[in-house]
Amino acid sequence: MLSSELVGSVLDSAPDAMIIIDSAGIILFANRQVSALFGHESADIVGRHVEILLPERVRQRHIGHRHGYNSNVRVRPMGAGLELFGMRKDGTEFPVEISLSPIGKDGQVGVAAAIRDVTARKQTEQALMEARREAEQANRAKSRFLATASHDLRQPLQTLGLLNGALRRMVVDEECREVLAQQEQAVDAMSRLLNALLDISKLESGAISLALTHFPLAPLFDQLRRDFASVAANKGLRFSVDVTAARVRSDPALVIQLLRNLLSNAVKYTEAGSVELRCKAQGAFVRVEVRDTGIGIASDQVPLIFEEFYQIGVTPNSSREGFGLGLSIVQRIARLLDLQVEVESTPGAGSTFAIALPVAGQEVAPAADATRQAPDPGCVPGAHRILLVEDEPGVRNAMRRLLKIEGYAVIAAATADEALSEMEADADIDLVVSDYHLEAGRTGTEVISAARARHGDSLKAILVTGDTSSAVRELQADANLRIISKPINSEALLRLVKELLAP
Repeated sequence: MLSSELVGSVLDSAPDAMIIIDSAGIILFANRQVSALFGHESADIVGRHVEILLPERVRQRHIGHRHGYNSNVRVRPMGAGLELFGMRKDGTEFPVEISLSPIGKDGQVGVAAAIRDVTARKQTEQALMEARREAEQANRAKSRFLATASHDLRQPLQTLGLLNGALRRMVVDEECREVLAQQEQAVDAMSRLLNALLDISKLESGAISLALTHFPLAPLFDQLRRDFASVAANKGLRFSVDVTAARVRSDPALVIQLLRNLLSNAVKYTEAGSVELRCKAQGAFVRVEVRDTGIGIASDQVPLIFEEFYQIGVTPNSSREGFGLGLSIVQRIARLLDLQVEVESTPGAGSTFAIALPVAGQEVAPAADATRQAPDPGCVPGAHRILLVEDEPGVRNAMRRLLKIEGYAVIAAATADEALSEMEADADIDLVVSDYHLEAGRTGTEVISAARARHGDSLKAILVTGDTSSAVRELQADANLRIISKPINSEALLRLVKELLAP
């Protein structure tokens, strides 16, 4: 049998402040930690009600809680889910945690309470909450900046590109044409760098949220075929894309951006041979591969290729094609989608980049090597009328001039309402080209829907946007709609117009 002195010694050596009270709330025992924590000597508080250790504002309420505990005695934390405070002898308050344990002898029921000062933990929690709030505010500020940058920085570049395209069609002097060609290269380089930097910033800031869905790969592959067929043909490369019936679960907008960057890289680093986009079933996944017969990558450089501004065989400050950001964006998108980018490469023989997308709905059909080139537009300029909707005057005028010089009849509108009025006055429209964000929260999709209500669902349209929202992503499945990103390249815009207006 343990002596009372030994029990008291054990309680005194406990790391937490401990008190024992009887059923009436009278303190029977207080260990040394109580004095250190509350500033009361043990002899001063033994025999007094426990409420002396509580702030005056909660003492009366605590008496009620104490009576309630006496009617249902059990081991439990005190005030679960509540903020508890103790009060020192000098009147200062501090946050505490209290654990209650019933004790009894000779029919008398008392309670042992272990009391711990949690001031440091509460301060840490508060600091974390403030840091989280600051981080959230910073992310919101960054998102606002990115939205502004996407619009305000792209608009002047877009205007420059369109005016350059118009000038090149107006100027006949060879020296002037050469200057304009160099200007076009500079504008294009600025546009690509801006797009890459904004993409990385969005991915880093969390401004891009996932829109996971089940979708077929075929429309994405068709879009990539259209985007890269002519680019590859201009370099003399064979470009082939598998025909697939695979359905996967992921974010289609981010998947196509990832594959577009891989294909762009493949075309850039392949001087002869082929670039292929392949698809095959692999258990519960669909393996999508981008293969090329380009310069290849040495094994010791593979870990470096996903770093910003790293380019194979390019020394710092030397002349370079591109900026070394494409694969860095690929890696960030893959992480966001919880995908692994696999790389197989042999120097001088080519590379294969692959991702595995989870299957959704049905198995992938056997891949077929069906190489299809982009259709030869063959449209006759001047025979088509285009409704152009753009709220930025500089961009609107530059785009109108470019399309007019190319021979199209252009009906230009600055607002959605103006566009609707133009449609009322002129029923003959072959194509709608509209900015996505218009005045007062209106969108280009409203204009396109209104135009199709008048001219039929088969009316072709081009939506110009820098937006990454799910509303825009869903539009990519529209076979009669093309989405082109800001800042617009004049040649890319004209290719899309000719493709859509081709008979």
